[in-house]
Amino acid sequence: MAKWFNFIRMNEKLPQKIVVAITGASGAIYAKLLLTKLSQLRRQIAVLSVVMTDNAKEVWATELEEESYKNFDLQFYDQHDFMAPFASGSAKYTTMIIVPCSMGTLGRIATGISNDLISRAADVILKEKRKLICVARETPYNLIHLKNMEAITLAGGIICPATPSFYSRPKTIEEAAYTVVDRIIDLAGLEAESYRWGNGN
Repeated sequence: MAKWFNFIRMNEKLPQKIVVAITGASGAIYAKLLLTKLSQLRRQIAVLSVVMTDNAKEVWATELEEESYKNFDLQFYDQHDFMAPFASGSAKYTTMIIVPCSMGTLGRIATGISNDLISRAADVILKEKRKLICVARETPYNLIHLKNMEAITLAGGIICPATPSFYSRPKTIEEAAYTVVDRIIDLAGLEAESYRWGNGN
């Protein structure tokens, strides 16, 4: 009985330590909806931290015409705060999600340039063999973008383009954006209700 109990304990999912990075690429709606959904899944998350660039704040205000990021009850870090816990592998953050991920940020990560907290944290996640999810938001891609995506993929990262799906027949911009957010949630290994192909929900 004790052996079986220990087996279950070893194989059960432990709460994750997640950092969300928000850059200045277009697509603030993805960041807003992701923070909303992650806040609803806090029982699966031990620590949820956020780092947001100044450009991201400007884009959020421009695209969403509000500053609701200030209303989330989460720990926010400045993009130049290298004392943030996830700047070191010893903090054991399990997942980093960059949403939306600008091509500049992608390029710095791909070439190992850790000149701010986001690129440093991404470097840490990759070197520790943990999960990095880059929600790329650009169109069209040039060859430099594609090569940077290849470099990050070869290093163990996941490129998740901010490309909505439509088989669930979304009726609003939010519903379309949620098709990307739900995919991010799945990639992060969290359990959440969403549309599933083949069963209608």
